[in-house]
Amino acid sequence: MAGTLNKVMLIGHTGDDVKMHHFEGGGCIGRFPLATNEEYVNKNSGERVSNTEWHNIVVRNKGAEICEKYLKKGDKVYIEGRIKTRKWTDDKGMDRYSTEVQCTEFTFLTPKDQAGSTGNNQQQASPSPQPQSIPQQNQSKPDVQSQEQEEDDLPF
Repeated sequence: MAGTLNKVMLIGHTGDDVKMHHFEGGGCIGRFPLATNEEYVNKNSGERVSNTEWHNIVVRNKGAEICEKYLKKGDKVYIEGRIKTRKWTDDKGMDRYSTEVQCTEFTFLTPKDQAGSTGNNQQQASPSPQPQSIPQQNQSKPDVQSQEQEEDDLPF
């Protein structure tokens, strides 16, 4: 195979609210854990087994702001992105590694009337469950050409 592919698609439930970090240049990053579950029946014992895998999700800039506003702990979300492993040094001087999913697209799957139901009892608006694409180029300039193209792609 001539090329390579680093692509991840996950559907799961958020394990916490989005934690934001803002930078001096105006950019920001949002992080949250995502749980995916696997269920199967053990052939030997006939017992139902459930395994939960936790993923560290990282969203940048506008996408992070949208996630912070609308995603709450327990919400179901579709995440698409790529795997990245970071190396960092802990307070004892030891090298540590973290594997994360760098999110490039997401779709909120929790219905509007259930959004935020695990948090406080206030009704919260949530966007329509359409994919949110996060361009990796300069996000400060709107892409006028693609906006015009979207308007021309009407099905009628």
